[in-house]
Amino acid sequence: MTLVRRIAIAAVSIGLMSAAQAQTWPDKPIRAYIPFGAGSATDVIHRAVFDAVATELGQPIIVENRGGAGGTLAVGAVVRADPDGYTILANSSAHTVSPFIVSTSYDTAKDLSGVLMAGQNANVMIVNSSKGWKTVKDFIAAAKANPGSINYGSAGVGSATHISAERFRMAAGIQAQHVPYKGGPEAITDLLGGRIDFYFCPISTALPLIRDGRVVALVVSIPTRASDLPDVPTPAEAGFANADTIVWYGVFMPSKTPRAIVDKFNAAAVKVLATPAMKAKLKQLAVDPMPMTPAEIDQLVVKELSSNEKLIKAAGVK
Repeated sequence: MTLVRRIAIAAVSIGLMSAAQAQTWPDKPIRAYIPFGAGSATDVIHRAVFDAVATELGQPIIVENRGGAGGTLAVGAVVRADPDGYTILANSSAHTVSPFIVSTSYDTAKDLSGVLMAGQNANVMIVNSSKGWKTVKDFIAAAKANPGSINYGSAGVGSATHISAERFRMAAGIQAQHVPYKGGPEAITDLLGGRIDFYFCPISTALPLIRDGRVVALVVSIPTRASDLPDVPTPAEAGFANADTIVWYGVFMPSKTPRAIVDKFNAAAVKVLATPAMKAKLKQLAVDPMPMTPAEIDQLVVKELSSNEKLIKAAGVK
C-alpha cells in the first residue's frame, strides 16, 4: 500500500470517527469558562444564550467564571482541555486584545476555533452628571484645559471597556490615567462616587443610570448610532476618526475539536438565536444579532488581532 493511499485511508477514518462522535455528542454536561466575573456583560449575555442552547442540545451548560491575568486563565484552561466539545470558552472581543498584554503559552488564532457569535453591542462613554459636562465637546475642552487631571475606569486591562476608552482617548488627543477594576460594577461605583471621570460602559448597564439622570452619555463606541441611545453621537460625528469599537460576544472550542461537533453546536445556537424569545431577551440586553459561521469568526479573530496589536503598541498599554 502506497503512502498516499495510507494517508487517504487515515483521513477517511478520522472523518468517520468525528461523525460518530458528533452523533452521540453531547451525552454529558458541557463546561463553559468565562474570563470575567458574574454580572459582567459577557457573563449575563452568554448565560442567557446558554440556557436556551442547553435545552436544544439536551445537556446542561455549566458556567464557571474564571477571571484574572487579563482573561488568559480561562482561555488557557480551554486550550489545554480535551478537544471533545465538552469544554468551551465564552469571551468578548477582549479575546483579541489580551494576548498583547499578558504573556500566554498559546496562540489565540491557531489554538482555538470559533463556534458561534452570540451578538454585538456598543459601549457608551458616561460621566457623572455632577461634572456638568453635557456634550463630548465639553469633556474634551475640560481635559485639554487641565492635562493629566482626567482618569477613567475599565473592567480590567485589555477589556472591551478599556480598549474603547483607549481608542477614543488617542483619537481625541487627550491625556487620561487608566484605573483598572476587577469588573464593571466596581468601575460604575467609583464613577458615581466621583473617583473616576469617565467609563465606557456597556449600553445595557448604562441605560438605567442614564434614564435616572445620574450619568450623562457623551458618545457611543460604534460607527452608527445605537437604537437605545439615538441622540448620542458616534465618534465620527463627534469629530474623531478611527475611534470605533464594536464589542462582540463569541464562543470558542479547542482547535482540534472535530468539525462535526463544532457545526452541531453552531447549528443549535443559530436555531436558538433566531427565535423571537431569544431576540427579545438579547434586545433587552442591548445586543444586536451578528450572524457568523465558524469560519467567519476565525477570520474576524485574525483581523482583530492585527488591528489590536497596533493599538496596544501605540497606546503603550501594559
